[in-house]
Amino acid sequence: MTGTLVGAVVATGAFAMATPAAEAAAAPCDAAAKACLQLHTHRAWLMNRGAVAYGPVPVTVGRPGHVTPQGRFSVLYKDLHHYSTEYNGPMPYSVFFTRTGVAFHEGSLSVPSHGCVHLSHDAAVTFFQKLRPGDTVEVVN
Repeated sequence: MTGTLVGAVVATGAFAMATPAAEAAAAPCDAAAKACLQLHTHRAWLMNRGAVAYGPVPVTVGRPGHVTPQGRFSVLYKDLHHYSTEYNGPMPYSVFFTRTGVAFHEGSLSVPSHGCVHLSHDAAVTFFQKLRPGDTVEVVN
């Protein structure tokens, strides 16, 4: 790629792209995390050895009474066409990371969830494709 380095942004004429170092500085999780979620900014990233591999992407998290838990978790399993019988709704591209059913999945970016992490369609597909059982998910405030 050719362009002009402006701070930590490479300007290429048609668009500006943040360099990996700039995005990694913005991701608040440690190097062990494969997925990073920051609750108060409603942003998530996919990570590779401490460097941002994808993101940040906008997310919607749990509403009052159904908060998204903070901490370090492991991806438990994935379900492409999951359907929640508890909340009577589809959860496409689900990547479950708690034993209480919290997952990254495609969902509304304007309506808070029942604890899950809603992603856009494209982001949900990417998280589903890249995350594997056992991968570390870190959720920070």
